[in-house]
Amino acid sequence: MGTAEWTSEAVGEVIASQQDFIAAGGTRTLEFRRAQLLKLKEAVKSHESEIREALLQDLGKSEFEGYMTEIGYLYDTISYTLKHLKRWMRPQRVKTPLVHFGSKSAIYREPYGSVLIIGPFNYPFMLMLDPLVGALAAGNCAVLKPSEYTPHVSAVIAQMVSAYFSPDIIQVIEGGKETTSELIHAPFDLIFFTGSPEIGKVVMKAAAERLVPVVLELGGKSPCIVDADADLELAAKRIIWGKFVNMGQTCVAPDYVLAHRNIKQALIKKLKQQITTFYGEIPRKSPDLGRIVNERHWDRLNGLLDAEKVVAGGDGNREELYLAPTIMDGVTWEDPVMQEEIFGPILPILEMDHLDQAIQMIHRRPKPLALYLFTKSKHSEREVLGQVSFGGGCVNDVLMHLATPYLPFGGVGNSGMGSYHGHYSFEAFSHRKGVLHKSTSFNPDMMYPPYTPKKLQLVRRFLK
Repeated sequence: MGTAEWTSEAVGEVIASQQDFIAAGGTRTLEFRRAQLLKLKEAVKSHESEIREALLQDLGKSEFEGYMTEIGYLYDTISYTLKHLKRWMRPQRVKTPLVHFGSKSAIYREPYGSVLIIGPFNYPFMLMLDPLVGALAAGNCAVLKPSEYTPHVSAVIAQMVSAYFSPDIIQVIEGGKETTSELIHAPFDLIFFTGSPEIGKVVMKAAAERLVPVVLELGGKSPCIVDADADLELAAKRIIWGKFVNMGQTCVAPDYVLAHRNIKQALIKKLKQQITTFYGEIPRKSPDLGRIVNERHWDRLNGLLDAEKVVAGGDGNREELYLAPTIMDGVTWEDPVMQEEIFGPILPILEMDHLDQAIQMIHRRPKPLALYLFTKSKHSEREVLGQVSFGGGCVNDVLMHLATPYLPFGGVGNSGMGSYHGHYSFEAFSHRKGVLHKSTSFNPDMMYPPYTPKKLQLVRRFLK
């Protein structure tokens, strides 16, 4: 079916077909779910060269970066899920209050049904299919909406899925804003959206009209605090890698650095050195540096630059969608670069006099998706982690909290709601159904009328 043919009626038919498949028990068993995950892995393997080429065409990703951050990451997610799925699917026994003597309690996980997964452009393969792993593991069927900004990746995903899966299980729907609008107003059982807070609000409003639950993986300005006692060599290396991987188009990239005034200039010197170490004297020629996704985003990023505050980089080429790894110093909260999530290769450096000042600066802004702290002080670590609300983060590193299935990944407040990765993906796509199993061997009449004073006395003893 072509993009233009996806009317509300056609989308509704796909949803109804998937819901019928689930209602008939098609996704109930461990064997079925494992088979779908194995099939997904096989589908990726058979299309790996096409995926790599599509990532290169859409984002200029090198083979190493494409495999590490998208393809290999997905393989690892599937392997981890296959290893633990049997245990996750078991009913979870929980305690039962004494007042329910003779009863047992358990939590059963069941699929929501037909779920909509909307992917972003920055990691267009991984952030489209990583949530799908959780959806399939939990027994759902899915409709996938890849980003129209990465058309080559979108086309490969559509081709791959149609070759390996029935539309009753997975359907890919390509298209632009009109298609997305049609989908978010459709009667799905859950919507999983990755993107900007602005579009997240639109998705949530549309879902609210049908009381459809949502998982929103959004973004924001993620701070990176470098305290006076930090290992500057290590901090510079890790910050530059985390900021400029995928050309800065990473939702959890360090958006800006809050550096202690005593070490700020030394840090900037090491950051500049690290850019050269990673990408050479002419970064534009580096095979390890990607490209901006399109002209509109290039223009937006170029408009955030202030030539007087650029201390490294700042040059670019619109036709090549290239913007040099850039560092800006002397930045204030009033500068354009601090008014929105950067989502590109520009790193502003702000100054702080002490850690409490940094904490207060962050407190005055929306809660970020990620926070990074470089320090050797356990006291500083406790202060920041205990006082600042953020989605997730690292101490003395950046980005790597994403790369473990044992930690939940998600935002808070303006940076999102709900979390996933590993077991948390299974939970995100499962409804937890609480069930009390009561014995039939005896039936005390305390709960039943007539309610005598003696019964009230007994109730007061138990419920206090």
